[in-house]
Amino acid sequence: MTITDEDCLAETMAFNKEFEAAAVSRPARDERPDATALAALRRNRLGGDTPPVRLPQGQDRVIAGGVRVRAFVPDQVEGVYLHIHGGGWVFGSADGQDERLWRLAEQARLAVVSVEYRLAPEHPFPAGPDDCEAAARWLVDHAAAEFGTRRLLIGGESAGAHLSVVTLLRLRDRHGITGAFRAANLVFGPYDLSMTPSQRSFGSRRLLSNTDTLRRTYELFTPGMGAEQRRDPEVSPLFADLTGLPPARIVVGSEDPLLDDSLFLAQRWQAAGAPVQLGVVAGAMHGFTLFPLTVTERELRRERDFLSTTGLSASHPEQRATSLPATAALH
Repeated sequence: MTITDEDCLAETMAFNKEFEAAAVSRPARDERPDATALAALRRNRLGGDTPPVRLPQGQDRVIAGGVRVRAFVPDQVEGVYLHIHGGGWVFGSADGQDERLWRLAEQARLAVVSVEYRLAPEHPFPAGPDDCEAAARWLVDHAAAEFGTRRLLIGGESAGAHLSVVTLLRLRDRHGITGAFRAANLVFGPYDLSMTPSQRSFGSRRLLSNTDTLRRTYELFTPGMGAEQRRDPEVSPLFADLTGLPPARIVVGSEDPLLDDSLFLAQRWQAAGAPVQLGVVAGAMHGFTLFPLTVTERELRRERDFLSTTGLSASHPEQRATSLPATAALH
């Protein structure tokens, strides 16, 4: 296992310690929050206490099947990034990180399309995956006409990384679509909802995610399912056949209960025949990219480089073929 950003370890671990100390004064999230509590939590930025900033560059649209998306289209477009937000399938929104997505759109020359998928517990599995699948199919059919390119990329954070893999598998298995999406950007995702060893052993540390919060989240997203049912490949993509999937960049922090999920998925992804970049960020907790850390800026830069260069086609004169950036390659 290759660890990155060890030179930032002291800063990253100090932030974790401060976060844990502050967590004592934060109200605990109920196992099944009522509508009022959910609404209050959803108004605020993930990991923060204030509503996110909505930028005028974001375009809200309704596409096939009534699915809502939020699009960011820069002047120069060399690809389309289907972004799926995090939030444990319960929180988060397509307009929850406008500033970050607009910056990515401009710097990576991508139209960024973020999916406003339905959230649990009101809409449990398979509602969220259904919406992401519909958005992906719409892009396969309409990206060339809408954005002037067929170069598609997919990715997201946490639950969004899980939904990204589920979407790729659904395209392959339900529609025979492979190769349309040329790269997957998967950031600290849960890929085994029956719980990997690192999830079960992490304990009750008051970081952004721990054993108990993961367990409660899975109960909200997949109510009534036991561990064996959650091992179904349609729920937990770690158990799926991963052949035919695109090159992937898989990132996780070393202090994340989902560490094993990324390590195991990276090995299985590569064994299935696709290139993988695996980045394990020293000392980083789950959701670290939500916070103003040195490792956050580095991760966002590596993400931008990966998305701006992967899957470029020589058939398009505005795109040049380049090799994958050497972050932390899986060996």
